[in-house]
Amino acid sequence: AKYPVGTRFTGRVTNITDYGAFVELEPGVEGLVHVSEMSWTKKNVHPGKIVSTSQEVEVMVLDVDPDKRRISLGLKQCNANPWEDFVVKYPVGAEVEGEVKNITEFGLFIGLDGEIDGMAHLSDLSWDKPGEEALADYTKGDVVKAKVLDVDVDKERVSLGIKQLSGDPTEGAMEGLKKGSVVTCTVTQVTDGGIEVRVNDALLGFIRKSDLSRDRSEQRPDRFAAGEKVDAKITQIDKSGRKLSLSIKALEVEEEKRAMAEYGSSDSGASLGDILGAALKEKQAQSEAAQADDDKPKKAAAKKKAAKKDEEAEEGAE
Repeated sequence: AKYPVGTRFTGRVTNITDYGAFVELEPGVEGLVHVSEMSWTKKNVHPGKIVSTSQEVEVMVLDVDPDKRRISLGLKQCNANPWEDFVVKYPVGAEVEGEVKNITEFGLFIGLDGEIDGMAHLSDLSWDKPGEEALADYTKGDVVKAKVLDVDVDKERVSLGIKQLSGDPTEGAMEGLKKGSVVTCTVTQVTDGGIEVRVNDALLGFIRKSDLSRDRSEQRPDRFAAGEKVDAKITQIDKSGRKLSLSIKALEVEEEKRAMAEYGSSDSGASLGDILGAALKEKQAQSEAAQADDDKPKKAAAKKKAAKKDEEAEEGAE
């Protein structure tokens, strides 16, 4: 074949259309460079902005159809593929810096080396803020740093992450937590549907209205206030969303069962009030004992102080 696939030729641009440019390889023989084969990086650009009529260009034969007497040519194939160069220079995990070129509902488009754009998805912008809220922190023209998460040369895509520049603050907080664990959490917000809480000062959690108490009359979010500490049982762990679902009701039910097992059952003639009363008394006795232990050193110190005062008084009298 006179024009084998993969061969490079120098030709002259004879005609430019919306869908590409015709290049004359020799008198009477023309091939078409489709708009998609003109540039690695300039997408949705009219061919007339890339080449001009009568310009000499180097092209590569991509396909030949002798029956239809058509030759498909490529212009971009004669230049290095910037996506291949990028992955060599910036492998996954590398840090890059670029200008925010565009902001869409999906995330940020950031200009990178080789005139290519990378995208930081809105879920990869911040550990603390929801995507849309984090997106509002950026404006076109901002120069930002990001970490390379993935490079797909075939699809010409670079995935970037901004939050990955710093470690996940909840990673340590997640350790040791499992479904069924009882934790102390701090109320951060009271809503109609329940209360938002924070566990281990880092993890977000939610206690639904129906899980606020086993007593229906107590299932009122307005009983709680921001800053208040509550004990609750973990009912669900969402590792990817880094959120917990908790229940005070489940903890109360568990404590009641434990009290029934330890202090008798209703079958033995004891009422539920007696059983829970006994459990409550023991809990109170334990906390009083702990308080008494705390007070012992204080009392000893007070006695010592009083004895010292008496000694000083005696010395003064002499």
